[in-house]
Amino acid sequence: MTGPSSEPAAGRPTRPARPTLAVWKFASCDGCQLTLLNCEDELAGVAALVQVANFPEASRAVITGPYDLSLVEGSITTPGDAERIQAVRDASRFLVTIGACANSGGIQALRNLRAADEYLPVVYARPDYIDTLRTSTPIADHVRVDFELRGCPIDRRQLLEVITAFLHGRKPGIPGHSVCVECKRAGITCVMVAHGTPCLGPVTQAGCGAICPSCTRGCYGCFGPMETPNTAALSAWWRALGVSRPDVARAFRTFNANAVPFRTEAETNDES
Repeated sequence: MTGPSSEPAAGRPTRPARPTLAVWKFASCDGCQLTLLNCEDELAGVAALVQVANFPEASRAVITGPYDLSLVEGSITTPGDAERIQAVRDASRFLVTIGACANSGGIQALRNLRAADEYLPVVYARPDYIDTLRTSTPIADHVRVDFELRGCPIDRRQLLEVITAFLHGRKPGIPGHSVCVECKRAGITCVMVAHGTPCLGPVTQAGCGAICPSCTRGCYGCFGPMETPNTAALSAWWRALGVSRPDVARAFRTFNANAVPFRTEAETNDES
């Protein structure tokens, strides 16, 4: 008597196993993970194409790796997380970081400007219980990253594009140009030219649909620096509008404070 055959029964082709998708959280607010759940009508289609193997925000079910695609939200801020991200990388065929925290350290990377030990006694009644790193750093500082999806939070349409691209073995079609291009395509009047409103749009990567300029507000840089940002030129323009150097520095120190072009320009205005 023989065991079950690994060959498909005659006339009954086997259905290939669905790719496994895992979603991981590090130091973050969970907003980028929630973007996946907010895909609404498209979510059913995604669920039909992949097997969600690990996603605590959505399910208690856990399937052990390896995983075909891992989405990682959050920055590395503790020794434990520095070890855990190595395990995630080892278990993942492809690893995509999602959001400002995972890609640049997030707004919590403001801690990098000061010694964290100075603040622990002020914030925590028992700082001796806190096990933390001095800095908040992006995932790419610790492991190899296959693609970075920008935003704070990320855009759901771009997230679906990234998942689809990796499932089909192609490069994601995510633009690297600035928010200014989005404004031009949408026919939005430039808030800096027309109103003298400081705006980070010229140096910020597109992806949000120019939400703030469409409401006659300056861009806040949620999607981080574009491919080749001329931050020095933008800072000079801001100063011509009457913005002080300290305020220019503060503008670059928000969601993507630790992104190299933004961090460098902030430091330049600090030193001037």
